[in-house]
Amino acid sequence: MWKVIWIDLWTTNSCVSYMLWDKSEVIANSEWARTTPSIVYIKWDEMLVWDLAKRKAILEPKNVIFETKRFIWRKFKEVENEVKDSPFDMKEGKDGWVLISIDGKDYKPEQISGFVLKKLKEDAEKFLWEPVTQAVITVPAYFNDSQRNATKAAWEIAGLKVERIINEPTAASLAYGEWKNKDEKIVVFDLWGWTFDVTILEIGSEWTFQVLSTSGDTQLGWKDFDQKIINYLVDAFKTKEWINLKDNAMAMQRLKDEAEKAKMQLSQTEKVDIMIPFICTDDKWQPKNLAESLTRAQFENLCKDLLDRCKQPVIQALKDSKLDKNDINEVILVWWSTRMPAVKTIVKDIFGKDPKATVNPDEAVSQWAAIQWWIIQWNVTDILLLDVTPLSLAVEVEWGLAHVLIPRNTTIPAKKSNIYTTATDNQNAVTVHVVQWERQFAKDNKSLGQFNLEWIPPMRRGQPQIEVTFDIDANWILKVSAEEKSTWKKQDVVIQWATNLSDDEIEKAKEEAEKFAEEDKKRKELVESKNKLEQLTYQMQNIIDENKDKLSDDAKDEVNKLIESAKEMKDKEDATKEECEKELERLNKEFADWYQKHSAELQPSAWATDNQATPDAWNENNGWDSAQPDEVIDAD
Repeated sequence: MWKVIWIDLWTTNSCVSYMLWDKSEVIANSEWARTTPSIVYIKWDEMLVWDLAKRKAILEPKNVIFETKRFIWRKFKEVENEVKDSPFDMKEGKDGWVLISIDGKDYKPEQISGFVLKKLKEDAEKFLWEPVTQAVITVPAYFNDSQRNATKAAWEIAGLKVERIINEPTAASLAYGEWKNKDEKIVVFDLWGWTFDVTILEIGSEWTFQVLSTSGDTQLGWKDFDQKIINYLVDAFKTKEWINLKDNAMAMQRLKDEAEKAKMQLSQTEKVDIMIPFICTDDKWQPKNLAESLTRAQFENLCKDLLDRCKQPVIQALKDSKLDKNDINEVILVWWSTRMPAVKTIVKDIFGKDPKATVNPDEAVSQWAAIQWWIIQWNVTDILLLDVTPLSLAVEVEWGLAHVLIPRNTTIPAKKSNIYTTATDNQNAVTVHVVQWERQFAKDNKSLGQFNLEWIPPMRRGQPQIEVTFDIDANWILKVSAEEKSTWKKQDVVIQWATNLSDDEIEKAKEEAEKFAEEDKKRKELVESKNKLEQLTYQMQNIIDENKDKLSDDAKDEVNKLIESAKEMKDKEDATKEECEKELERLNKEFADWYQKHSAELQPSAWATDNQATPDAWNENNGWDSAQPDEVIDAD
């Protein structure tokens, strides 16, 4: 079978494509529309999809389910504010996830999405005259692993096997690059229903597509612009009629439809008249009409805060890509809100050029999904797609620091390793704790999972060589392994690397990273200074223990005083980095002087020999120049 469909499941609408020879084509639905509302109507044993379902929304708002993609694999507590504005019923499941309630029956969001996909699949099969069972799926750039898996489940409900997952803005850029043959750096400005993604890619003349960076705002989408119009109309009607339309579910559904139409019309005209007859009745059961006008200038003023928020992710993506705005060849706009003149103005102000209009903003993602399947199905080797990770991946080390192995915006597939060691003598196990986020301390990041590497042979602190490896494949699955090099003992685990991490949390990660960057830096510097004090204490104590029969009591007392002074500074709660560094400098100098004074009495210690250090390796600034790993994994 060579015909396969590729459905871009949007929050509000969906699009289906297939490959006709070597060209991607959009499939019209049974109503001859190229895009399809992602809406389901369920009442007892009856189910309608698309426009048939949408027509039921005004009279039976609690039975018409829409925009479920934004609820896929999200905790109910994360979306409580959105639930308040929803006309249909939602509740918290036993496991804390969102459930949609219709006529006493509960559905998961991915089930509703599965119903939409099933209808799209059936219409595509009628068009292609053959069954289809395989698919490439597209997801927002910041969908975490749980949301990706839940999206896969929706496709499985529709009877489709998922072969590959790619990010939506990446797919749009690839549709733009279809059949091009030159080197370009492009920006994809992806403003869709509930999130905003910015992706910067480099398209090579040899058909390579490399994502350089991705950024975004998981709280910003075109529905926020629609909501501005809805609020404007509600407030205006309340002022005139003293009636709050938010208390009327049918009225709010009609407002929602008219607000979206008004937004679209204002992209083409300077003014729109909004007329909704018999929107409600007053307390005497007299019908009331809504009649308001809205100019483009008024609309853009209402949305000023949203338009300002569109700028920062673009600037952040440019910074992460290490490019200048003058390095950008083209800017591609994706989804309906990018047709707004104000959005185009933002792009022109930032990059000094008009955005590209050669790609259909509503069909680009679906078309590239088709091209991607063609690449997989026919083993096309001259087209290479390289995507990136949205957030950093790290392992917790001593003092609770997060040591990053795979930084944010690293190209995937990716595999990185690092050598760690133990924190105490004879430590027989270590805990490998994997975290995700941008903060410098593990406790401030999102925990992805942990496992133990046990049965480490008895050795002094710092001797074990424990190699930890992070390996992310093309489908965003993270495998973590830890191996003790002397015994080859190894532990492997597959971690759902962004499990239960909401879109809100991802954006919060970046905001917190910026907000607390200076605070984290100071804390890290203090911890590192105290760590050096502890290392010096450990080294001095080992010298005393290994030479106790050769040193006089006075000589040992001198070192014990230095050790006690180091411990006092290390344990001082309000100690500053400057105090710790000053004390470390003093102790290093005094211990170096002491060592030179008693060098004739000392022999190279077993500890120093094991760590490939000799008395000649002592440095006044850095202490022993041993071959120990830089980071220590705390004891289990």
